[in-house]
Amino acid sequence: MNTLLEKSLNENLPVEMIYLAANNQITQRRIIVKELHERYFKAFCFLRKADRLFKKDNILSVMPERSKLLKSS
Repeated sequence: MNTLLEKSLNENLPVEMIYLAANNQITQRRIIVKELHERYFKAFCFLRKADRLFKKDNILSVMPERSKLLKSS
């Protein structure tokens, strides 16, 4: 997980994640990481069209952007 977040930060690449929000709702987000910290990170969220803070503990899954996966196959 951290490897993909670091790659997003270093290369300004979008990644997709499944995230458990504070209200216990599961959402799929497309993000670009802006800052990484030990327990949380700041990222631009395409769903909300704004920078957001995300807790690392609430990430259920993170993967390369789907369109990138399709192009590399």
